[in-house]
Amino acid sequence: MITTFSRRTLLAASGAALAFPAHAFMPNEGPDTPKICLGPVVETEMNPRGFQRFRQIGITHVILNNTGFPWEADALTARVQLLKAHGLTTGDIVLPYVGAARETMRDIILGRPGRDAAIEIVKSAIRAAGKAGIPVVEYNFYAHRLEEGYFHAPDPARGGAVVESFHYNQVKDLPPLPETGIQTADRLWANLEYFLKAVVPVAQSVNVRMSLHPNDPPPAISRGSAQIMTTFADWKKLVGLVDSPSNGMTYDCGVSREIGEDPAAVARWLGERDRISHVHFRNVIVRKEREDYTEVWPDNGMVDMLAVMKELVRQKYPRMVHPEHARGLNVNDNVVEKLRDPAGERGSKLAADEDPNLNSYAAWAYHAAYTRAMLQAALLTR
Repeated sequence: MITTFSRRTLLAASGAALAFPAHAFMPNEGPDTPKICLGPVVETEMNPRGFQRFRQIGITHVILNNTGFPWEADALTARVQLLKAHGLTTGDIVLPYVGAARETMRDIILGRPGRDAAIEIVKSAIRAAGKAGIPVVEYNFYAHRLEEGYFHAPDPARGGAVVESFHYNQVKDLPPLPETGIQTADRLWANLEYFLKAVVPVAQSVNVRMSLHPNDPPPAISRGSAQIMTTFADWKKLVGLVDSPSNGMTYDCGVSREIGEDPAAVARWLGERDRISHVHFRNVIVRKEREDYTEVWPDNGMVDMLAVMKELVRQKYPRMVHPEHARGLNVNDNVVEKLRDPAGERGSKLAADEDPNLNSYAAWAYHAAYTRAMLQAALLTR
């Protein structure tokens, strides 16, 4: 028997197929899987059009920021509810490390006289996050972050797309800054332990996980001061300072490779101890461990991204994965000229806001799509 279909029948059938949820065809996020996220959501995105841009590329989870500091529970809750009304779940918020609010954490990191008052502010912020239902509070613990060592350059292998490299040899002799001085590793470890013993019990009481991002870039010394989160041994030491899932890390597979480790093995060690609070998912090409590397597109670096995702899926890691550091697209001729270095060095300094394409929506969509492909592949083979 030969069955014939009219154009109307075919259209009706295709419409019915489109009505099925995406997970009817391919595996997707669930309660016990990683959640792909983007952010931090900036002020210009806190509107229906901004939310739509996230949702159109399949993003349902976001990082929240730019909420003022100290945080107020009511203000955070209002933002979380606004995002939720547009299909977006807030899974992370970042303690400020720029602007005037930065000094709160600087008092803690450097052990300045205002440390105890600053810790009380952070405790209040953690309680506000917990009340708003934000499960992760992310933070840094740099005496100084050696951002002076980052350089942009067009990548001829990717049609001139901009990539970012770190070259320690060009900045290793920079002097200490007067406001920071020289901070020893022992002093910074003591300050970190003091901080964690004060705030982790508070975080635990309100179901919040603290998430310390490792030093990135990860050289041992930054303008004369030690960096204490630059090796896998350092990360293990952090976990031992306070024994609680609320004392966790932002596991970054790119940094794991920068410091010479197997990223999947690092994820396994941290995950099996329930110490991964958040994930940064990016790739890198390393020329010299901790000192000379390039952050590249996720599909052409040295990190086995599928192995990392498979490990997270195996663990049933349920929190967010951020495909961060999207590369620059469609760089115009003027910007390319700025990136050329007539002295033959490896790149030039260039802020992303000098050309909007260095932080383009298309690049973020690419990174998010690649991460989803890794997640679906891992889920299909678990």
